[in-house]
Amino acid sequence: MNDATASFIAAHADDDVRRLAFKKVGDEVDLALALEQISGRQTALRKFPTWAATDGIIYPPHLNLEQSSSEQTAHYKATVCRSLNARESMVDLTGGLGVDFSFMAMAFKHAVYVERELRLCKLATHNFPLLGLNHIEVKNADSIGIIDTLEHASLLYLDPSRRDSRGKRTYALEDCTPDVVALQQRLLQKCDYLLLKLSPMFDWRETVKRLEYVREIHIVSVKNECKELLALLSKENNEPLRVVCVNDNDVFTFSPNATQPERKFGEPECNHYIYEPNSSIMKAGCFDEIAAQWDMRAVAPHSHLFFSEENITSFPGRKFQISAISSMNKRVLKTHFSDIQQANVSVRNFPMSAQELQRTLHLKDGGDTYVFGTTTHHRHHVLYICRKA
Repeated sequence: MNDATASFIAAHADDDVRRLAFKKVGDEVDLALALEQISGRQTALRKFPTWAATDGIIYPPHLNLEQSSSEQTAHYKATVCRSLNARESMVDLTGGLGVDFSFMAMAFKHAVYVERELRLCKLATHNFPLLGLNHIEVKNADSIGIIDTLEHASLLYLDPSRRDSRGKRTYALEDCTPDVVALQQRLLQKCDYLLLKLSPMFDWRETVKRLEYVREIHIVSVKNECKELLALLSKENNEPLRVVCVNDNDVFTFSPNATQPERKFGEPECNHYIYEPNSSIMKAGCFDEIAAQWDMRAVAPHSHLFFSEENITSFPGRKFQISAISSMNKRVLKTHFSDIQQANVSVRNFPMSAQELQRTLHLKDGGDTYVFGTTTHHRHHVLYICRKA
């Protein structure tokens, strides 16, 4: 990159890239490269601000940036790495842009980045020292081809591609590239721990069935949106399986093999508190465990709403206090909603969609009122009118 291009990038770092594309510049400015770098840094500000705040970072094309992990999820994987009892070395076999690698590598004495695309390897060689990673090795190689040549590592990390040769999404673990189901024995021979980043669409129970020696499952959400499913495998560690549900700072851990008392069901009353589990817990389906942990009752088996008489501030999810309870009878609805023009409407196990219920109630979206349409364990359709606790 020449000085003129670098100066153009610095001068227009926060400008609209679409408008810049029509800007007239001198021949000494590589406009295509400049636009790619300006756009890349703007994406980095949103997804991984540590990189964006580091001078000299060079960014790859847009697709590589969008496919990379966020800084928050990369931080979490680094936390998982620091919890291990083996931290001599790690190998990232599917390096990509290297955001995950840049955070995870700091937990090990030596780290190896493997990537088959030469351009990404060149970027990694340039970028990692700027991020303070001076204990790393970059290898331009195919992840499958290099396995047998690797020395034993504390951790192997893979983020298999979830798209086929035509770019379509795959929904089976065996259809990922590389096929970690077929490779798992070879991989486990080369490491103490194997960490896999999988699609949040995958069923964690099916993942445990398809893979051997799974010790931990981590369901990772950011701002209540499920982002990743992590599977930690180890032949050396004989600990029973545990599932960790993470949403920002909320962490709930349970053992799926432990016996839990069955949920108790009931119907809340006005001034009781309603609890909606976060997306990681919804994904895990650990509803008996949640009810047992906080001594709650559930509204119904498939409603996934819980209630108690007390405000449980530690609950991992949204919390509301019930102001009123309404049936779907038109006269009763008129009584409860005559003074409500705006509300946030949600449904759980209810015969209408949220949009249909909102139209039925003649409500605008938003405001401080929350309405939950659900079905009780007695099969009554009810509306809980609430405010945030």
